Amino acid sequence: MQIAQGKQVELHFALKLADGQVVDSTFDRAPATLKVGDGNLPEGFEELIIGLQAGDKKSFVVPPEKAFSQPNPNNIQHMKRSDFAADMELEVGMVVSFADANQAELPGVIQQVEDNLVIVDFNHPLAGKQLTFDVEILNVSDA
Repeated sequence: MQIAQGKQVELHFALKLADGQVVDSTFDRAPATLKVGDGNLPEGFEELIIGLQAGDKKSFVVPPEKAFSQPNPNNIQHMKRSDFAADMELEVGMVVSFADANQAELPGVIQQVEDNLVIVDFNHPLAGKQLTFDVEILNVSDA
């Protein structure tokens, strides 16, 4: 059975940066299971596995536009230090969890900390990155 919209897929995958660094992988743990079209896999990655079937092993180079898009300058926010708890130690590179307008969790990465200014980047950490997507299809079934 081939992978198509609405099919249940069990797979192993690895995401790698251009230099070969592994960002995420299931090859060393339990495989991932998803329904094609349920939003668990970005659309650009789903497009790549459509038509594959159990036993297929593929490697794809995925441009930023098909992965996590390009960084959006509007996602970099300048905030007051007073917007954070006074006892919170802020460091560059630290990931802080915020709530968006719908109270959903929204992670931001601290880019800069000054006396009264904190710059937070809300872009996806892989935005702007070309990725290699290695995939091994283990099983395809009706959802």
